[in-house]
Amino acid sequence: MIVKNLGLHVLTFPLLVLYRTDILVLGHMDGGAGGMKSLLRRFGKSSDSELASAVDEKLEQSAQDLAAALATETPTETKPEPEPEPVEEEFQFDGHEEGRVAIHQIDPLCDDELQRLNKLLPWSAWTVDSHGRRFGNRHNKKKRIIPAEMPDHRIVSLAERVDMTDATVFEVGCFEGLHTVALCQRAKHVVAVDSRIEHCVKTMVRCWAFNQRNVQVELHDLEEGLPTRFSAACDVLHHVGVLYHLSDPVGHLREYLSQTKKMVMLDTHVAPEDKELDEYEGYRYFRYREHGRDAPFAGMLDHAKWLHLEDLVRLLKECGFTNVDVAEHRDERNGPRVLIYAGRS
Repeated sequence: MIVKNLGLHVLTFPLLVLYRTDILVLGHMDGGAGGMKSLLRRFGKSSDSELASAVDEKLEQSAQDLAAALATETPTETKPEPEPEPVEEEFQFDGHEEGRVAIHQIDPLCDDELQRLNKLLPWSAWTVDSHGRRFGNRHNKKKRIIPAEMPDHRIVSLAERVDMTDATVFEVGCFEGLHTVALCQRAKHVVAVDSRIEHCVKTMVRCWAFNQRNVQVELHDLEEGLPTRFSAACDVLHHVGVLYHLSDPVGHLREYLSQTKKMVMLDTHVAPEDKELDEYEGYRYFRYREHGRDAPFAGMLDHAKWLHLEDLVRLLKECGFTNVDVAEHRDERNGPRVLIYAGRS
């Protein structure tokens, strides 16, 4: 075997075991093929000529193999082993003070049962029950490290802008049911949709935990247009954290807004002002690389289009939502993001 170390080639011979009628020899040697060959031949001078002949034949072949290897000008280098994934320490389970809320099905659970539930599903967000215990989990050491706001302030503001008491809300991208719960507490009926089956399951579990039953959770790939198995007709469209993951945001909005009677709440990244933009169907956009199906916070395809804010507002008005309020502008890690409430005249 050839080992390349600091530019030197070292020939390493394995442990050799030679048996003679009168001696057992264990040999190991680092050096050239000739030295080992001479050593073996000394032990080969025996009445056991068949053994000596076999040893000589094997050694001759080994010497030829080594010579061929040494003649190679550029030996193949072994790629370094990838760094192991860091082992994440256990995330704090109890003793949380921030964000405590009463959770109907979680508060009565003993610690062991809640910890089982936390490990049962691949949670990437969490809330805190009335005892200060974690329900769910953070995504990693940097993402979703604080408990989710329950209810989210954007939904509180939405309820102040439109009466949802008798309304049907269509939630695009329900993720893990954090917003779904708050919508159920304010609306007559909620249809919660996501492209990932695991998100749908987590949404159902969280709605069960908060004792919310006025919800219909559906699996549907949002890249594929309107669903055919169920209706997207609604009074209010809740659209948070999804548009900037889609490859055709213009077509998507046109379809879903056509099913919306009153108002849309849209929270999305928009095209950065300092980047080169492309255009499709008359709308400017920034092409953003996505990570695909296996990443819980990514689009389903390999790229998405972030619409320019001016063009997004124009699209909303073209779809009949002329009362547009850009309520928030935020500079986030991945780029600019806005919160928009838009209603029909």
